[in-house]
Amino acid sequence: MPDITDMDATHILAQDHRRVEGLFSDYENASGKSQKEKIAQEICRELKIHAQIEEEIFYPALDGKIEDDLLKEAYVEHDGAKILINEIQNGGPDEEFYDAKVTVLKEQIEHHVKEEEKQRDNMFQQARAADVDLESLGEKMLARRTELEETSDKDGLPDAELTTM
Repeated sequence: MPDITDMDATHILAQDHRRVEGLFSDYENASGKSQKEKIAQEICRELKIHAQIEEEIFYPALDGKIEDDLLKEAYVEHDGAKILINEIQNGGPDEEFYDAKVTVLKEQIEHHVKEEEKQRDNMFQQARAADVDLESLGEKMLARRTELEETSDKDGLPDAELTTM
């Protein structure tokens, strides 16, 4: 969980990215199908929560304030990832393409993270330059994260819903 004293939305999202990168690394180093499945399920849970927070709170706040193409690509990239997330969550480690799906999901997320925070003139830089209230967004995002985590712990999260497809 992000440091609660740092409410900057981009920092919160970057911490989410680092957490998921760590889980992908854990998956690659895991031995045994049950351990891999447990880690894959956690990856999917984290990505579903992260994507929902971005799509409900962060992206709408950037609409009209950053490059339109970058924002549209982010939604489409989310949908590509959501397809794999749903496949992984509803499948199992005995399936022929299970590991391949996790690997491709990792690659898609790496590309997405690059566009959000690592490449030149990325989404986070554009958000800061546009003078978006990142502290207020961060507070809303953390509150929503808590709600989604509670739902996940109690009832599980439904399949990720596609936005653009």
